[in-house]
Amino acid sequence: MIKHQKTNPYLLTISLVSAMGGFLFGYDWVVIGGAKPFYEAFFHLTNHPALQGWVMGSAILGCLIGVMISGSLSDKYGRKPLMIVASLIFILAAVGTGIAHTIQWFIIYRILGGIGIGIASNLSPMYIAEVSPSHVRGKFVSINQLTIVLGILSAQIVNWLIAQPVVPDENLFNSWNGQQGWRWMFWSGAVPALLFFIFIFIIPESPRWLAMQGRYEKAGNILNRIVGKGAAQAEINEIKVAVHQTKEKVNYKMLFRGKMPKVLLIGIVIAAFQQWCGINVIFNYAQEVFSAAGYGVSDILFNIVVTGVTNVVFTFVGMYTVDKIGRRALLLFGSIGLACIYAILGACYFFHITGIAVLLLVIAAIACYAMTLAPIVWVVISEIFPNRIRGMAMAVSTFSLWAACFVLTYTFPLLNSGLGSYGTFWLYGIVCVFGFLFIKKYLPETKGKSLEEIEKELTK
Repeated sequence: MIKHQKTNPYLLTISLVSAMGGFLFGYDWVVIGGAKPFYEAFFHLTNHPALQGWVMGSAILGCLIGVMISGSLSDKYGRKPLMIVASLIFILAAVGTGIAHTIQWFIIYRILGGIGIGIASNLSPMYIAEVSPSHVRGKFVSINQLTIVLGILSAQIVNWLIAQPVVPDENLFNSWNGQQGWRWMFWSGAVPALLFFIFIFIIPESPRWLAMQGRYEKAGNILNRIVGKGAAQAEINEIKVAVHQTKEKVNYKMLFRGKMPKVLLIGIVIAAFQQWCGINVIFNYAQEVFSAAGYGVSDILFNIVVTGVTNVVFTFVGMYTVDKIGRRALLLFGSIGLACIYAILGACYFFHITGIAVLLLVIAAIACYAMTLAPIVWVVISEIFPNRIRGMAMAVSTFSLWAACFVLTYTFPLLNSGLGSYGTFWLYGIVCVFGFLFIKKYLPETKGKSLEEIEKELTK
């Protein structure tokens, strides 16, 4: 295992630039929530629940498309070109969604934005994992999750500022918000997207991808700037060993040979678990969650900001602890912690306990998630796959995550109606217990190991 004593500003800079994809992921994912009452009034969707659901879920279809194309293309053409493509898609989607005058074009641009989210959610953490030294890799990959939650919080704040003052529902269509305000919510996302496009040109291609293409000199020069000459050469030598062990052309069949199916299963399950643990319903259906706890509209808006701030603060906790406590330990803590919180939260709903108690439990659940499952799952799925097929394998895991997100988003109203709020959260608690058992049995610790060492441990 290669040891490095310090992290230089160059590594931080290129990681932050790559993580701008995460910021746009978070912003574009959440901005539609604040615009929802206004564009629904503009497009006359109020009495069309099926169409409302399709508009909200259309971006997930785009995510799945983006993930599917990003894996094989990034293994073939490199990580950087695909991130450039993602930035252009984000710009086009932000502008296009804001200028849409028919619901059909609005949905098309939402799907397009989803494609950008899918590409960014796959490539940004992968790129950071491939440029980061092992002893800080967890912390640096977690930067991507930090930018995601900052993007979420930024969208919540921008939506709130643009929407002020909120007019009564019956006047929404004729209000400035109903005609123009919701458009500015989407247009504002073009600013960080343009910055991402500009800054992406200053970062290098992934040195590990370059080495896998046999471009060892260029890869070595980049690693020299990150870890120093001696450590860079040692990492290049490790990559060469991995390359020489398989000369076969990269294809999807490689995902199902040897021990790869087991490794792939780990990635698929923990990615899906990050969604099925249930926390994202609090962000997607905050109105329903807090209304059931007795809160009015103005209080709900304030509570959403509180949950957003909590999400950011405890993401820093996860970044601080991931390389100290370890990935496996944090995932186990998060799984059982959420199970316990959901048990109590469900009891509150069952016994009709409302108000501050529910808010505190929701904050506790978000804090637990933000420091464990939210960032750590991205760290793990960016680490556990071999260099040669990392793009494809991570794409499969990310596809699993977005498919699980769709299932979660689609089923919550059905579960909430059929089981009640208490039954729904108890069900999520049971899922968390099964997640705990799976992680405990199958996931090894990857803290402090090089990507090549992890590959050797999992696939040999």
